[in-house]
Amino acid sequence: MSDSICRWGILSTAGIARKNWQAIRNSGNGTIVAVASRSVEKAQAFIDENSAMVSFPEAPRALGSYEELLASDDVDAVYIPLPTGVRKEWVLKAAEAGKHIMCEKPCGIHAEDLKEMIAACEKAGAQFMDGVMFMHSKRLDAVREVLNDGESIGDIKRIASQFSFLAPQEFLDGNIRVHSGLEPQGVLGDLGWYTLRIALWTMEYAMPKRLSSRLISGHGREDSPDQVPTEFSTELFFDGGVSASFYVSFLTEHQQWVHISGTKGNLLISDFVLPYFDSEVAFDVHNAHFDLNGCQFNMERHSRRVAVKEFANNHANAQETNLFRNFASLALSGKPDSHWPDIALKTQILLDACLESARADGKMIEL
Repeated sequence: MSDSICRWGILSTAGIARKNWQAIRNSGNGTIVAVASRSVEKAQAFIDENSAMVSFPEAPRALGSYEELLASDDVDAVYIPLPTGVRKEWVLKAAEAGKHIMCEKPCGIHAEDLKEMIAACEKAGAQFMDGVMFMHSKRLDAVREVLNDGESIGDIKRIASQFSFLAPQEFLDGNIRVHSGLEPQGVLGDLGWYTLRIALWTMEYAMPKRLSSRLISGHGREDSPDQVPTEFSTELFFDGGVSASFYVSFLTEHQQWVHISGTKGNLLISDFVLPYFDSEVAFDVHNAHFDLNGCQFNMERHSRRVAVKEFANNHANAQETNLFRNFASLALSGKPDSHWPDIALKTQILLDACLESARADGKMIEL
């Protein structure tokens, strides 16, 4: 491994890898040396299409098998955006090959699978991290500062979030996210990973004591063995009287907000997953005041906007670039950080519990 450049291989040509192609190029400490697909022609087409927009000094080579990529001596880390249903196999093989691993979410089908994957990475001395981009935005530092100032929010009492998009018919007919063999958690795995993570982050990774979930609707494409969740909601209960809820959906148009309420005020991030296209990322703090004066009942608006100079996407300081830059720094250091697999496992444990509850018609699950 170079002391300053992490050499990446991409395992598959999934759509999200196109965004991360540019993130690696902008990271300053990473380069892509190979892309693997089930056919070398498909891998080459992916490389050509992305290189036409964002090129590397030396074009990555196309490989016709995942095994060939993992056997490559010039690959230090692999990005694995394969479907959840087959992801465990390749994470284990990548760890056995001594590669650092950036894993798309949800990381596994079950928490036991993820525990096995993490253990394999620990044995190999490899860094494991899930691909949650917002965790690497500088906006979270500003949010934490507001939450901790003691006055803006006070004691946290409630966390509510929604992440949804209106899937077109072609998505419902053919996308892997509505095939139970490929993405068995459906919308919960695809979008709920984010809503669970933001609740955990807000609570500084304290786990809830219990939760109750509802499967609102499900769907499966024609070749799917079973339906997967397409609308899902959950209520979580933490120590200290704090509660959280989320709703995720493939049937409701774009929303991706989180609202944190406390004893003195509330905070709203209206775009916590994929920031609105801009040169800054922001959130709003509200401290409304109710003024009662005889017959006059006045609700006063006291709000402020907090902004961080950070491009929304495709720039050197965007959150996806920070994700790959931070990962590469850990890989290059030779000192894996256990924080990242730890919080991935906590998220997976909660996801499992949500499904267990929903399948039991909302049964309260103790954690």
